[in-house]
Amino acid sequence: MRKRIFLLPLIAIGFGLKAQSIGNSPYAAFGIGEVKYDNSVETSAMGGINTAYIWDFNNSFNFKNPAANTNLELTSLRVQANNENQFFKTDYNNLDVTKHSTYLSNISIALPLSKKLKFGFGYQPYSSKRYDILTKIELSDGSFKGNHFQGQGTLNTIQAALGYNITPNFALGIRSNFYFGKLSDVEELAYSNATLINGFETSTKIKSFNFTLGSTYQKKFKNDRKLTLGATYSFGTTGNLETTFVNSTYYYAGDQKDNYTELQKKTSEDKNLIPVEASFGVGYGHDGKWFLSSQLDYKKGTTTDFLGNPFVYNNSYRVAVGGWYLPNYNDFRNYLNRVVYRYGAFYEKGSLEINGKNINQYGVTLGATLPFQKSNVVNMSGIDLGIELGKKGTLQNNLIQQNFVNFKIGINFSDKWFRKNEYY
Repeated sequence: MRKRIFLLPLIAIGFGLKAQSIGNSPYAAFGIGEVKYDNSVETSAMGGINTAYIWDFNNSFNFKNPAANTNLELTSLRVQANNENQFFKTDYNNLDVTKHSTYLSNISIALPLSKKLKFGFGYQPYSSKRYDILTKIELSDGSFKGNHFQGQGTLNTIQAALGYNITPNFALGIRSNFYFGKLSDVEELAYSNATLINGFETSTKIKSFNFTLGSTYQKKFKNDRKLTLGATYSFGTTGNLETTFVNSTYYYAGDQKDNYTELQKKTSEDKNLIPVEASFGVGYGHDGKWFLSSQLDYKKGTTTDFLGNPFVYNNSYRVAVGGWYLPNYNDFRNYLNRVVYRYGAFYEKGSLEINGKNINQYGVTLGATLPFQKSNVVNMSGIDLGIELGKKGTLQNNLIQQNFVNFKIGINFSDKWFRKNEYY
């Protein structure tokens, strides 16, 4: 791989970080951008545990493991948003930078098709990138070399999931995932003693499917305790993932490129953009009172085309622990006793390795589900709140350490739709 590629978020970002918009993370500049974790506000507030998470009540659909929806009895309509606050620091030029972003993170609807069959349909962003970095280096002959890096785009996903209760204890599920979007990266190389600019552009159009299989087993004991096991596996990528790389020369006349000459162009199709993933979780709790779960996620490495060269994502894993506590949902005299309190922590060995360093992250989470005043155990609706505090990256080797404080909010409207009218 050419050395220029590694300049992007490492030393190069030190020159332009203060003045440029670089997206949610400088590490989003590589590959398909920053991958958003696949969960809802309620599971995010528990460290991301969802593989062995079957909500005790009747109003929540688990998209991560479509088999974990045994108790869904109401139609659930969810709208969720994230507010991300990133604090970047690097020893290169001792820069400290803050970046904020807010975006719609999830829209979904779920309903029981029958007592045993549950269905959910939803949208959420899968990954994103947005950066604009300018560097300037003085050469030994007194001239200057400038590098301009730009990238933008969002990869979205639409999900449809089915869960089926084979027995009261055992369920299976399947989720189809349709990915669509366009990502682009451009590097422009210019010298002060040269007229033309050398541009390297990678453009990727994605329209692709893959599938997630899920299973759960829940054993209930006489003292209202229960043990839950869950597993998921995402496999198969089919569809059109077309990447075009163009090497060209030109100069700017205003905002327009002039004297454009295409030196090289190549197009490739790749089916490895979305990695194979597997997850296993185990949980234990008291029915309607509390729940605690641990989870291990594994993601297989992939290779993508980035600025005309292969870019490798390593195998990665994520370990999480979390749970919830509910004092007494039927206590209508004390509202705080009806609030669901959530907590969790996680550690992720990242798929990026730069300058011999893995870009890992870890964090702690807290949250709560605030029921609407008239909500009850038969017809539950409420507001989900979550906060995530953590750290990503490192200061070593002129890399960037990223501290983050992310706020998440979601509204869940639940009711028994398609109810049959009764006459007396």
